[in-house]
Amino acid sequence: MDLFDHHRQAVVAAEAPLAARMRPRNLDEFVGQSAILGEGRLLRRAIQADQLSSVIFYGPPGTGKTTLAQIIANTTQAHFIAINAVLAGVQAIRDAIATAQERRGLYQQRTILFVDEVHRFNKSQQDALLPWVENGTVILIGATTENPYFEVNKALVSRSRIFQLKTLEPDDLRQIVHLALMDPDRGYGQRSIHLEEAALEHWVNVANGDARALLNALELAVSTTPKNDQGVIQISLAVAEESIQRRAVLYDKEGDAHFDTISAFIKSLRGSDPDAAMYWLARMVYAGEDPRFIFRRMLILAGEDVGLADPNAVVVVNACAAAFDRIGLPEGRYPLAQAALYLATCLKSNSVMGFFDALATIEREREADVPNPLRDPSRDKEGFGHGAGYLYPHAYRDHWVAQQYLPTGLQGKVFYQPSNQGHEAHIAETVARRREAQLAAMVEAGSIGEVAGAMARSMEVLSTSPADPELDRWLQRTLSQTGETLGQIRDRVFAIAQPQRHHVILDLNAGTGLLTWEAVRQVPEGGVYALPQDTETAQALLEQAQALPEVNRPIVLSPQDSLSLSLNSLPSTLKFDRIIGRNYLMNRADKAEALGEIAARLAPTGWLVLAESVPRHAQRLYQLVDRTWLSTKLHNQWRKAEEQIYQQTENPKVNWDENDLKQLLEQMGFHVQLDITVSETQTYLSPALFDRWFSPTSHYLQYLQAELSTTAIRQIRQLFSDHLLHQMVFWRSHLVYLSATRRENSSNAQSRRSI
Repeated sequence: MDLFDHHRQAVVAAEAPLAARMRPRNLDEFVGQSAILGEGRLLRRAIQADQLSSVIFYGPPGTGKTTLAQIIANTTQAHFIAINAVLAGVQAIRDAIATAQERRGLYQQRTILFVDEVHRFNKSQQDALLPWVENGTVILIGATTENPYFEVNKALVSRSRIFQLKTLEPDDLRQIVHLALMDPDRGYGQRSIHLEEAALEHWVNVANGDARALLNALELAVSTTPKNDQGVIQISLAVAEESIQRRAVLYDKEGDAHFDTISAFIKSLRGSDPDAAMYWLARMVYAGEDPRFIFRRMLILAGEDVGLADPNAVVVVNACAAAFDRIGLPEGRYPLAQAALYLATCLKSNSVMGFFDALATIEREREADVPNPLRDPSRDKEGFGHGAGYLYPHAYRDHWVAQQYLPTGLQGKVFYQPSNQGHEAHIAETVARRREAQLAAMVEAGSIGEVAGAMARSMEVLSTSPADPELDRWLQRTLSQTGETLGQIRDRVFAIAQPQRHHVILDLNAGTGLLTWEAVRQVPEGGVYALPQDTETAQALLEQAQALPEVNRPIVLSPQDSLSLSLNSLPSTLKFDRIIGRNYLMNRADKAEALGEIAARLAPTGWLVLAESVPRHAQRLYQLVDRTWLSTKLHNQWRKAEEQIYQQTENPKVNWDENDLKQLLEQMGFHVQLDITVSETQTYLSPALFDRWFSPTSHYLQYLQAELSTTAIRQIRQLFSDHLLHQMVFWRSHLVYLSATRRENSSNAQSRRSI
C-alpha cells in the first residue's frame, strides 16, 4: 500500500456514515447478541480459540452480521477475503479460491471467505463454492437476511453452522447511542450534544431493533440541527420524529416474516390461546396475506391437532372457508375470525399421527400378506378358500367381534393412541377394551401359546421363542418399563426447563449422560457442562464425546467433593442459564451446602430444575406380599422393622423430603415449584435383586436382624423365594420435580412455563 492508498482509505473512513464508523472492532466492543456471544457460548469460544468452522449468520438488517465477520477478520490468524454476493460472480469466487490455495501451499495458512448477502448467489455460484468449502480450502462465513434453510444451497447449509442474530434489545440500542455520543474519534465525543430522553426513546421504539437505522437517525439529527446560543446541539422529540419517520413493516409474503407469522398463528391455535390467535391473524390480514392461504392452514390444523377430540372442527372451518368465498372481503373477515376462534377454543388431539406411524412401518418392513379371512371371497372362495373364517361383526352383539385384522407379523401393533379430550375420550375406553379382547382372542386361538400365560405369570416371556417376533417385542415393551420411565424423566426435566438454543447448561450428577446428551442436542449454540459422579463415569462421558466435533462436546468437569471445587477451573463470571440434574441431592449429606453451591453458579434469570427420588417415600418390601401369606404378628413385626429404616434422623439419605428442599431454597430467595409424581411400574424381581436385599452384608437384612428373630427372617426369605422371585410386581416410586427461580424473576419464569 502506497502513501496515496493510505490517504484515500483514511479519507473514506473519515467520511463514512456514522453506522460504519461505529462498527465494533472486537468482541468486547460488540453490543447485544449475548445469546450467541455471551460468556461460555459456542461462537465466542470458537472465535477466541481461532477454531471457527464454516458458519452462516442469519438475521434482520442492523443486527451485527457484517460486524461479526469483521471482528473475526481482526482476530483470526487466517487470511481473510471479503466479497459481496450482489457484486461478485463466479470469477470472484475462483480468484478467492486461487488465493486460498496459494496461501495454504506456501504459508500453511487457512483462508476465511466472507460472503455478504450470500443468498444472492445463484445456484451455479453456490455450486462453484461448495467443493472448496467441503475440502476445507476456505472456511465460509455467510451473512444473509433471508432464512438460509430456504434461500441457500442445502449442501452449503449442511456444511455450515447457522447462527441466528435477533433484533437488538432496547437497552442495547440505548448503549449504542451512548457510545456514539461519547466516542471522540469515531463518534460525536468532541461535540456538545444534548439528546432528550423522549427523543432517544422514540428512536429506540421506531428503530425496531436495527442499530444501523438508529445511528442513521442520530447522524441525520446531528447534521441538520444547528447549535443554540450556548453552542449545544439540542435534539428534541420533534427533531427525532423528523429524522426517522416510521417503523418498517417486516412482512414479505415470500420471506421469513410470512412463514414466521403463520407459524406463530398456528402455534397459538394449537396452544388454545384465542387472544394470541386474534393478534397474529390481524397482523397477517393487515399486511395483506391471502385469507385462502390462512384457511388452508387452519383446515390442516383441524385434522392434525384437533382430530377426533372435536370432529366438528373440520366442518366448521370448511364452512367458514366456503362462506368467505361467497361473500369476499371485507365482510369475509367475520368467518375468518370465527374459524380461528373455534380452533383456538376447542379441545385438541393429534392421534391422527398414528397414520404416519403406520406409513413408517410400511416403509421399514416387508409387506405382509392380507390374512385369509380378510381376502375378497368373490373371486377365489372355491379354489383357495379366500374369506374363510371371517366373522361378520353385525351378526354379534354391539356389532363387534374379537378377531384380528392386522397381518400375522403385526398383530398386537398399536398405531392409534386415542387422547382423553372431548369426543375422543369416549372412544379411548372402547378402543382399549377391544384391544384387550383381541389379545385374549389371540390366546384362545393359540397364536402365542404359552407366551401369553407367561406374561401374566412372570418374566419368562423373555426367554421363550414365540413364532411371532413382532408380537414378542410388543409383549416385552409391556413388561419392561425402565427405559421408558427414564425417557419420561428426561423429557419432563427439559419440558420444565425450556432451554433456549443459546443457553449454557450444567448437568449435575451426569451419570450415564441421560440429561447431558439431550442438553447437547437442545443448545447447539450454547454450551453444556457435565458433572459426573466419579472419575470412571467422567472417562466414559469423555470417550462418548469424542464422536462430536471439539467445539460441540460437553465440558466434563473433574469430580470433586463439592460442586464449587469442581467448577474452580471455570471463569468466575460464567453463570449457567439452566442447572439440571437427576438424584443429585439424594446422596449429598449437607443439602443446604449443596443448594448454596448451585445458587452461586446460577445466572440471575436462570432456572434450577431437579428430578429427585425421595427415599423416605420409597416402596416397602413388606407391601409387596399378600397378607394371607404370613401371620399378622410376623407382618406387623416386619413392617415395624422396615419402617424404622426410614425414620433415622441422622441418615442423610432418608431424613428429608421435598418440603425440606423447598424450605431451604425459599430461605435463599428462590421461588420454588414442586411437582410430585407417584407411579407404579412393573419390576422384575431377579435373583440378583433378591441377593442384594438378603445377603449377609445387606443393610436391609441388618435392620431386620435388629427386630426379628432368625426364624422369622428365614420365613420371610422363603416367602419371597416361593411367591415373588422371577415375578413381575408393581413397584411404587415417589419422584419430585423441583423448579426454582430467583424470587424477582419468578413471575416471568411462570409465564414462560405456561407457553
